[in-house]
Amino acid sequence: MDTCRSKWTVLLWVVAGLAITIPAFAQRITTFDVPGDVGGTYPTVILDSGAITGFSIDAAGLSHCFLRTAGGAITTFDASGSGGSVGTQCTTMNDSGTIAGSYSDATDHLHGFFRDRHGRFTTVDFPGSIRSIVSSINAAGEISGTYRDASNVRHKYLRSAGGQFTGYDVPGESIPSQACFSLCLNAFGVDTAPYVDAGGILHGYLRAPGGRIVTFDPPGAVNGTYPLSINLEGTITGSFWDSVSNEHAFARSPFGSFTTYDVPGAAATEGGTNNALGDISGDYLDPSGVYHGYLRSWRGDIITFDIPGAGTDPGEGTVPQAFNDRGVVSGFYCDAVTCHGFVWQR
Repeated sequence: MDTCRSKWTVLLWVVAGLAITIPAFAQRITTFDVPGDVGGTYPTVILDSGAITGFSIDAAGLSHCFLRTAGGAITTFDASGSGGSVGTQCTTMNDSGTIAGSYSDATDHLHGFFRDRHGRFTTVDFPGSIRSIVSSINAAGEISGTYRDASNVRHKYLRSAGGQFTGYDVPGESIPSQACFSLCLNAFGVDTAPYVDAGGILHGYLRAPGGRIVTFDPPGAVNGTYPLSINLEGTITGSFWDSVSNEHAFARSPFGSFTTYDVPGAAATEGGTNNALGDISGDYLDPSGVYHGYLRSWRGDIITFDIPGAGTDPGEGTVPQAFNDRGVVSGFYCDAVTCHGFVWQR
């Protein structure tokens, strides 16, 4: 499956006002923790095969990558040369089983990397950069990310499967580039992410393989737009903030039309990851500040869910992070002590 924390069908759209919450339904839930984690287990991607990658945090506060098979076996690893105060974080994986992310070295400089399915590592540093971060990898092995030049100014880049780098900036961008993590580069090489204007406001953009850049904001976006995902068809999902900074979710079709929506009763709705069917999974915040998961079908109906054991105090709860084409959701849930990984399916 290919996405950019977003996946949607091209032709099937409904207005946000048709969204309804569906009551009781059957669900299958598996929870897991990476052995040795103290600071939490955080899945970032789930493939159609059921394989999951992400990272966990140890007692020293260092991050380590993991790969969990569909059968539940967990392998942990760190990028070659990893050290410093961050460790290794895996943020993205493609259907070939290539995992990518970033790591800090002994001097705390950040580097990108990818690890193929045989366990071989390749470092990804934009030429001349003082730090590089990998955001997404697509089915073709192309990579998107950000880097800082010798003057410590951040820019965006694309790396071809053959290792050729292309750096770029978004017209109208003022503050150094933001990143979109996990699923922000689709199989056709269309890239999406946010950028910041001179007034400090976030906007969305997409970059076509030929280099053409289109910027966008959903209707009602006043205080920011943040793309989170793009699917094979080119539909982008994400969040935006209105005139009073309330957060809402959006989907932008490949033709530029928008659907905006909120989970009924939510204080804030975050746009999530969508799959090839056009379904979306994400999280919302209730009026008490607790996180919950939701699944929005391409028809616009919404079901909400919580993982048993998720905390009910502000800042705790259920946070979906990944969604595959089989309708399986992965993410983390937090209790009063730490965060744990989960797999959820209707």
